[in-house]
Amino acid sequence: MSFLRKKSFESVKEIGSSSGLSKTLGAFDLILLGLGAMIGTGVFVVTGIIAAKYAGPAVMISYAIAGITCIFVAFVYTELAAMLPTSGSIYTYSYVAFGEVFAWMIGSVIILELGVASGIVAAGWSGYVQGILAAGGIELPKALTTVPTNGGIVNLPAFLISVFIGFILFLGTKDSKKLNAILVFIKMAAIFVFIIAAAPHFDATNWSNFMPFGFSNVLVGASILFLAFTGFGTIATAAEECKNPKRDIMIGIIGSLVLTTIVYVAMAGLVTGIAPFDQLNNDQPLAYALTINNSKIGLAIVATGAVCGMMTVLMMNIYGTSRIFYAIARDGLLPKSFAKLHPKYDSPYITIIIFASLAAILGGFCSTELLTQLTSMGAIIDYITVATIVLLFRTRLPNAQRAFKCPLVYIIAPFIICACVYLLFIQVFDGEFNLHTAGRALLIWFVTIFVLYIVRSFFMKKEI
Repeated sequence: MSFLRKKSFESVKEIGSSSGLSKTLGAFDLILLGLGAMIGTGVFVVTGIIAAKYAGPAVMISYAIAGITCIFVAFVYTELAAMLPTSGSIYTYSYVAFGEVFAWMIGSVIILELGVASGIVAAGWSGYVQGILAAGGIELPKALTTVPTNGGIVNLPAFLISVFIGFILFLGTKDSKKLNAILVFIKMAAIFVFIIAAAPHFDATNWSNFMPFGFSNVLVGASILFLAFTGFGTIATAAEECKNPKRDIMIGIIGSLVLTTIVYVAMAGLVTGIAPFDQLNNDQPLAYALTINNSKIGLAIVATGAVCGMMTVLMMNIYGTSRIFYAIARDGLLPKSFAKLHPKYDSPYITIIIFASLAAILGGFCSTELLTQLTSMGAIIDYITVATIVLLFRTRLPNAQRAFKCPLVYIIAPFIICACVYLLFIQVFDGEFNLHTAGRALLIWFVTIFVLYIVRSFFMKKEI
C-alpha cells in the first residue's frame, strides 16, 4: 500500500487539458455559477438561526468575518486553480502535495462540505415551498413533509427536488448552466425586492441589543456561516470545462465571493432591523420578517426567490461533488465506472446519480442541525488545507507558472490557517475541552473513512 504515493504536477496538468468534458464555460458563467452555489440556504434559512441563537443583529459581523476570511481563501484557491485546472480541485491539489491517503481523506471532507450540504439545502427548499403552498391554502400532509426524527415519514419535497436537480445535471453543463443563469437572475431580483420592501420598515430599536450573546458567540456564528460560502470552491471544479481556465477561474471565484459577501451583510442587517432577532429562529426568516410587517407582495416574491436560490445551490453542490469524485475515480481510487462520461451529454452521470441520491436521502430523512455543523467544519478543513498547500507549492515549486499569484501570501495564508483552526476548534470543543456532538461525529467520520481506505487498498487494483 503506497499511502504517500503522489501525483506529479505535470501529469495533473496534462490530464486536465485532455479531459473529455465539454469546454463551454466562460468568466461570466463562472460568476453566475458562484452566485448560484453560494446565495441560497445561508441568507434565506441560516441567517435567522444564527441571529436567534448566537449573534443577534451582530449576525452582520458574523457574515463579514466569514466573508472576509473566505475572500482571503479565494486568493489562495485561485492561485491553485490557475496552476492546476482540474475537476479534482482540493482533492487533486492534496494528491500532488501530500500523497494518496491525504487526498482520500480530503475527498471525504468534500462529501461533508458539499454532499451533506445538499441535504440541508433540499430541506430548506422544502420549507419555503410549503410556506408558499400554505399561503395559497394548500397544506401538505405532515407525514410527507417531516423527517422521521420529527414524527413524519419523509420530507417528500426535499427528496423530489434532489432527484429533479440530478436529472438536470445529467443532461450536461450546456443545459444546466442555462437553468442556473435563469434561477440566479430570479434570485437576485428577489433579493433586490426584499431590500425595497424591507427598508421602509427598518426600526433601529431592533438593534438596541446589538450583540446579546457576546463577541465569542459572534465568532461561533461566523464559523457556522462558512456554510453560506462553501459554494465558491465549486468554481475550481469547473476548470476542465472552462474555455480559458487561467483567466476565467480568477474572475469567477473572487468576483462571485465579493458580491455574495456584500449581499449577505446587507440582508442580515435588514432582516434583524425589521424583526426582533429572537423571533427569527425558523426555516423562513426573511419571509417571516416581511409577514409581521404586512408586506404580502414582497413576501411572495422573496419566497419565490428563495425557492429559485436554493435550487441553484443544490445544483452547484451536486455538480461540484460529482466532478471531484469523477476525478477520484479517474485516478483509480474508486471503481472506474465512477469516471464514465455519458456518450451523449458528456456528463459524469454515475457520480451525479450517486450524489443526487445522497441529497435526496439526507434531505428526505435526516434532521439538519448536526448536518449544518458538519458541513461548516468540512469547509473550514478545506480552507486550512488549501492555504497550507499554497505555502508548500511556493517553496517546493518556486518556478512553476502561475497565471495568478496570491498577494502577500506569507501573511494571508498563515492568517487563514490560524483563523480557521480557531473557528474549527470552537465548533469541535466546548469551554472545558470536551468534544461537542459535532466533534465526535467528525472524529467517527474520519476514522471510518480511513478504515475504508485500508480495506479498499487490499481489495481493489489501482491504476495510476
